[in-house]
Amino acid sequence: MTKKQLTYAEAISELEDILREIENNEPDVDELTEKVKRAAYLLRFCKKKLRKASDEVGDILKNMEEEEEGE
Repeated sequence: MTKKQLTYAEAISELEDILREIENNEPDVDELTEKVKRAAYLLRFCKKKLRKASDEVGDILKNMEEEEEGE
């Protein structure tokens, strides 16, 4: 069985759920620790995805500019 790859949208949705639970004082202290750990992981994951997307878009735009200059 292959493990499903986490997407940015899923990570954001899970972060929103965790935040909502914390705001509503739902988790107990033990759960809160795990929720905060998971949220920290999801934040790092999202930052990495955003940084990668930004780099890729920057590369595409740079290549487009170079192609236009070469015409």
